[in-house]
Amino acid sequence: MSSARARGRFGWRPRSLQSRQLLAASLGLIAFLALAGYALDRAFIRTAENGLRERLRSLVLFYAAETEFGRGGDLIPPYDPPDPRLRRPGSGLYAEIVLPNARWHSASAEGPGLPGGPMLEPRREAFDGPLPLTEIDGAQGEAYRFGVGLTWGDTPQAQFPYTIYVMEDTTNLRMQVRVFRQALWGYLGGAGAILLLLQALILRWSLWPLRRVVDELKRVQRGQANRMSELHPRELEPLTESINALIESEREQIDRQRNTLADLAHSLKTPLAVLRTRLDSDTSEAELREEVGVQVQRMNDLVGYQLGRAASGAHKLFAAPVDVAPHAEQIVQGLEKIYALKSGAAKGVLCEFDVDEQARFHGEPGDLQELLGNLLENAFKWAKSRVLLTVHVGETAPNRRPGLRLVVEDDGPGIPPERMAHVLQRGVRGDERVQGHGIGLAIVQDIVRSYRGELHTGASPEMGGARFEVLLPPGL
Repeated sequence: MSSARARGRFGWRPRSLQSRQLLAASLGLIAFLALAGYALDRAFIRTAENGLRERLRSLVLFYAAETEFGRGGDLIPPYDPPDPRLRRPGSGLYAEIVLPNARWHSASAEGPGLPGGPMLEPRREAFDGPLPLTEIDGAQGEAYRFGVGLTWGDTPQAQFPYTIYVMEDTTNLRMQVRVFRQALWGYLGGAGAILLLLQALILRWSLWPLRRVVDELKRVQRGQANRMSELHPRELEPLTESINALIESEREQIDRQRNTLADLAHSLKTPLAVLRTRLDSDTSEAELREEVGVQVQRMNDLVGYQLGRAASGAHKLFAAPVDVAPHAEQIVQGLEKIYALKSGAAKGVLCEFDVDEQARFHGEPGDLQELLGNLLENAFKWAKSRVLLTVHVGETAPNRRPGLRLVVEDDGPGIPPERMAHVLQRGVRGDERVQGHGIGLAIVQDIVRSYRGELHTGASPEMGGARFEVLLPPGL
């Protein structure tokens, strides 16, 4: 079943990161080498054609300088041609002079079927090719041709035009191109193989930190390590920090559940022992019934308290941001109704808000309700007439969600400095004469600690009463 899920929806297994990057880089390298080879091949052919053109032009200019005409206009070609191939029939290099009523060919043109060139205008140059021709053995070939249009005569009335052509077949050009291509693709192929090997080594080296993360995860899964190490590249630090945070959060939840069960079992030992003692003694039925009711209520309170503590302590690590103002308004509305009258006298406690619109609580709404509810209820309980709730954006860090600063102040009698730490202890009330369980501020402290925050207590400089400040650090 897991193998089928790993193969994905389309029946194939996803490739590894290394194979994907190597495949993409290889395809890109092959495409680049192919385009580079094609561009170099075309550039070489164009350069070879330009070299052939200049060579044919120099031969044409030689014939133009060495060719003479008799008094009757008879053509007198050069006795010694500029290239010995012009004397050998079918050599591949041919010369032709086009006259108004005749054509002259070099000795090399005897036998092959050459394409006839037209008469060119004076001083006009033309380079054509490749043109089809028939070799001396009857095979079909191609040739390049260069021609220049000229005139001869002493007077304008006696002048007549003529054109000189020099042609060369593509045998030498094809041989040059073939040799160049063999060298080009050989070198490109060797360079491509070396680059692919180097690319594979670079990918393996660059992905080594990821393999190290995988190895560390396996060690954590096998219990050989407690957490991920901190020696990782900057790009992987958010990942490893998130994994460590998940590991720590999971362990904290397990420890919290274990401690909650241990605390619950320890707390229930006393009422159970009392009931066992009462059952074993000669207690009347009325007294036993009363004692059972008291101890059952006590056990019920203990169970409710432990379950509430466990629920408030287990929060999601990556929770959606929660707007603070709506929850605060809901809690304050209820508290204002409850504390509208106290001991029969009008109290009329009012709560003022100083809430930043950008401030958000990154956690579970239930934790925010417990946090605000206990702090505000404590402030309403001791305030004379005013309570101030301040919520601002806390510390910030690059690539992290911002922290939160939450302050609750009242104008009550305050808490003496020597009793600050004592009041935050579980089950301790600021005044034993005031009704309550003494666990509200302890729950606040547990919630703040579970979010790795800080709880500061002191006197309010503005209102004179108690001041409780909660600082939650930037999240992942």
